[in-house]
Amino acid sequence: MTYSADTPMNIGTRGSPLALAQAYETRDRLMAALDLPESAFRIHAIKTTGDRVQDRALSEIGGKGLFTKEIEEAMLDGTIDIAVHSMKDMPVDLPDGLVIDCILPREDVRDGFLSPSVTGIAELPHGAVVGTSSLRRRAQLQHRRPDLQVVEFRGNVQTRLRKLSEGVAQATFLAMAGLKRLDMPADTATPISPDDMLPAIAQGAIGIERRKDDESAAAALALINDADTQTRLFAERALLRGLDGSCQTPIAGLALLDGDRITLRGEVLRPDGSESLTETLSGARTEAAEIGAEMASRLRPRMGNNFF
Repeated sequence: MTYSADTPMNIGTRGSPLALAQAYETRDRLMAALDLPESAFRIHAIKTTGDRVQDRALSEIGGKGLFTKEIEEAMLDGTIDIAVHSMKDMPVDLPDGLVIDCILPREDVRDGFLSPSVTGIAELPHGAVVGTSSLRRRAQLQHRRPDLQVVEFRGNVQTRLRKLSEGVAQATFLAMAGLKRLDMPADTATPISPDDMLPAIAQGAIGIERRKDDESAAAALALINDADTQTRLFAERALLRGLDGSCQTPIAGLALLDGDRITLRGEVLRPDGSESLTETLSGARTEAAEIGAEMASRLRPRMGNNFF
């Protein structure tokens, strides 16, 4: 199939400003790779269950799949051809008939600290209120500062910035990748070193999902896949799979490449932050997935029963 204004590639995405920015980036990369005009692509904003329910934590209403279900249904029924996702939101198991084999170049992996009054976690006063919807960030924060009060803080980037300005919390966190993709001012957040707060699995990476039997989409997406980012995610998501990771499990991980070598750092925490377990493994980049699985097998015995 040749994509054109008459037969466009239909791109599915969530409707938030960040999700749309990621869809536009995907479209622009495909336009350049295929030498096609903008009219050969059509972007469909699809509202998901996760977007509709804003007053409860994701762990209470079903986890990561809440941001993908409606989009994947649209792909399976042929309404859209591909779907653009933040990979940190993606479950490790996909519906039958769908595959993610295209990953765009990774953005900044770091978490960003936002506060109108201080520039870092250590500066927060005793008992300060911090907002986050991430179980990982909540656990990491409470592990370092058990004195802080952590409140639920859901919504897109703009919603969370508004809540912060309204004084709902004294500080919050956002992924630096999202802020950069939205062209937010550089001083919007203070980046946190991964040595201080290990990021979510696949943070900063965009994945493109397609139907397994769609050869036209497969050929187009192969042109924009970033092999280095894909390899790093093989390791990180294998760790997540091995630990049965979900929105109900505080897990962090980051893989880095150095030539033909890959190093994976992983962390699991009790949800209340009372305990943190870490591991680091290195090996050949060709064994990225095996390294992630091996790390999970080392962490599981250390966690014992009912760790999460």
